Amino acid sequence: MTTPEDPALAWGARRRTDDGEARFLEGVAYCGRFFMGVAEVQLALERLVGILEAEGLPYAIIGALALNEYGHRRATVDVDLVMREEVLQTFKARHLGRGYAERVPGTGKLLDTEHGVPVDVLSTGRFPGDDKPKPIAFPDPATTAVRGRHFALLPLTKFLELKLASGMVAAHRGKDLADVQALIHSGGLARELSQELDPWVREKYLALWELAQVVDPF
Repeated sequence: MTTPEDPALAWGARRRTDDGEARFLEGVAYCGRFFMGVAEVQLALERLVGILEAEGLPYAIIGALALNEYGHRRATVDVDLVMREEVLQTFKARHLGRGYAERVPGTGKLLDTEHGVPVDVLSTGRFPGDDKPKPIAFPDPATTAVRGRHFALLPLTKFLELKLASGMVAAHRGKDLADVQALIHSGGLARELSQELDPWVREKYLALWELAQVVDPF
C-alpha cells in the first residue's frame, strides 16, 4: 500500500544540488558579463584582433561572436575565425608561449592563456561540417572579409553558406541550422536573400525561412 506523497518532500527531492545551483548562478553571471561586453571571450577577442590588425594578418571572425554582429544576440565562450593556413602558422610562430597555447598540437585549436578562452582557427580551403569536399569552403579573408563595427567579418551570405553547409552534412552541428533560423527571425532576413546563396544550400535556407515565420502560440 502506498501513501500520498508529501508535496514538501517531493519538492525537496527535485531541488538542485549545491553544485548545480552554483553552475546556474555562474552561467547567469557570465551571460550578464557577455551582454555588458566584458566577458572573458570578448576580452580575448579584443586582444586577438588587436594583434592581427597590428601585424597585418588577414582574418575574419565567424561563429557566435559574428552572429551577434549580424543581428542575433547569443552568448558564447570561444572565439572562432578563419585564416589562410600560412597566416595561422605565422601567428603561431610569433605567439605560442606568449599568451597563446595549442589545445591540440599541430592544429588551429588554440587557447588564450591570459583569459582561459578557446580560440578555433579554420583554414581557408577546408570544408564546413564534416571537412569533406563540397561546393562551399572556408574562404580567404584577405579577399572576402569586410569590416564590421569592431572587427573583420565575412559577408552575410558567405557566413550563411558556411552555417547551412555545416548543419546539412554534420548531425552534431545542428546548432548551425538553429543559428541561421534564429538570425532570419532576429535580423529580419528576406526570403529573396536565398537567390544570393550558393544553390547547394538555397533550399535549406528557404525551409528555415519558412520555419522562422511561424508564430509561437505560447
